[in-house]
Amino acid sequence: MRVNRILLSVPLVVVALVIQVSVLARLHLPGAVPDLLLLTVLGLAMVYGHVAGALIGFGAGLLADLAPPADHAAGRYALVLCVIGYLAGLAKPENGRLKSATGPMAVVVAAAIGATVLYAGVGALVGDTAARHVGLGSLLFTAALYDLLLAPFVVPGVMALARRADNDPLAETNAAKSADISSGWLSSGTGLKIGGQRGGLRMKTARARVARAGRIKGVKRL
Repeated sequence: MRVNRILLSVPLVVVALVIQVSVLARLHLPGAVPDLLLLTVLGLAMVYGHVAGALIGFGAGLLADLAPPADHAAGRYALVLCVIGYLAGLAKPENGRLKSATGPMAVVVAAAIGATVLYAGVGALVGDTAARHVGLGSLLFTAALYDLLLAPFVVPGVMALARRADNDPLAETNAAKSADISSGWLSSGTGLKIGGQRGGLRMKTARARVARAGRIKGVKRL
């Protein structure tokens, strides 16, 4: 990974983890807990791609495994977010542009459900049966609902920061298009560009001077 990607991803992951542990986990909402860390990994993966998404997901999940009050085996959530980050990176648009919010929202719902199922499956392998007592169906529904409601406030901002830190040429393209649109508005109704208008005025002034000089010379000859 590039240095600028690491310098952005680490603070975002740490802040997301702190907020999730100290705020979201203490809301005592029914069912699952809103997964701010998952949304942060999704936003970074959909900009940086599947390889970086897997690495960021693994690091973020490992921090969550080690951060108190974690009560599960270390590496469990790291495996989950590594897989989710890889799969979300595969959904990265080829040209870097998102035509609508439908795609990212579908990725968020799929990631929330997939992370919950994968986490419960890994837990079943290591003897953790907490998901059975809570109810897997309730966890899936609430996880998808909470993450979907939180995603519009997190994912677009994370993606924008990732593109800016990565010096994405898409920003320059948008700026150039904005300039073209502005110049089009300025020249609307005339069919001429500003530069063309100035050149036309100069040509008219020069022709007027030539015609005036010709009239003066004709008067002198008479």
